[in-house]
Amino acid sequence: MIINPKWTINSWKLNLLIEFSVYLCSVFPLEMKRKRKLHFNKIEKRMMTEHGKDASQRVELRERIITAATEAFTSKGIKSITMDDIAAALGISKRTLYEVFSDKESLLKECILKAQADRDKYLQKVFEQSHNVLEVILAVFQKSIEMFHQTNKRFFEDIKKYPKVYEMMKNRQDSDSMKTMSFFKTGVEQGIFRSDVNFAIVNLLVREQFDVLLNTDICNEYPFIEVYESIMFTYIRGISTEKGARVLEDFIQEYRKNRIED
Repeated sequence: MIINPKWTINSWKLNLLIEFSVYLCSVFPLEMKRKRKLHFNKIEKRMMTEHGKDASQRVELRERIITAATEAFTSKGIKSITMDDIAAALGISKRTLYEVFSDKESLLKECILKAQADRDKYLQKVFEQSHNVLEVILAVFQKSIEMFHQTNKRFFEDIKKYPKVYEMMKNRQDSDSMKTMSFFKTGVEQGIFRSDVNFAIVNLLVREQFDVLLNTDICNEYPFIEVYESIMFTYIRGISTEKGARVLEDFIQEYRKNRIED
């Protein structure tokens, strides 16, 4: 049998073509699968990045709202400020505001919680830098004076009209009272406070005096800050030892040099 050389060459090429086709059929789906996977990974990564940006922007917006609302509530009172006012101050729509906070009371609650958290951080910092508990108490007193200068009295009156928030603040006040009792005990151990004082009664009286201060007409006759100072300094003098009294008098002298006038 005579074999046609051209046929042999063509058959060889044909076999090679078939083998290459088989190879492509086996490899191409894998390559497509790999490319699809890379493509979806890119999409997923982009979506995660965008989601992260959205979450970050939402947190930033939330903080901006709390800051603006706190400033408005404390400077003008709570009742006089509307959600519209806050949205306008921030340059956002009311709908956007309500997407973050469902109502005014929930926003007020977060404002109070943020203020409490900031105060806790400040207290911890002061505690670490102070030599005794009276220095801590006086530093917190001075900080509260600064706060009162920036706070409209109506804020304290209005907050009672928001039962959930007011209850939360009362609970926090009870918790703070326990910490204050611990401070008094430490002060006795440090020789700053007298050991013959019933500090539970003192603590209760100070709290009640503050409530009276906010709910009577005494501030129509005397400046609020002056009355508050008199209450605090009188009580601290009454519970202090000679050592504590010296710390207090040194503080008062320095405090009055830098006192913020009404």
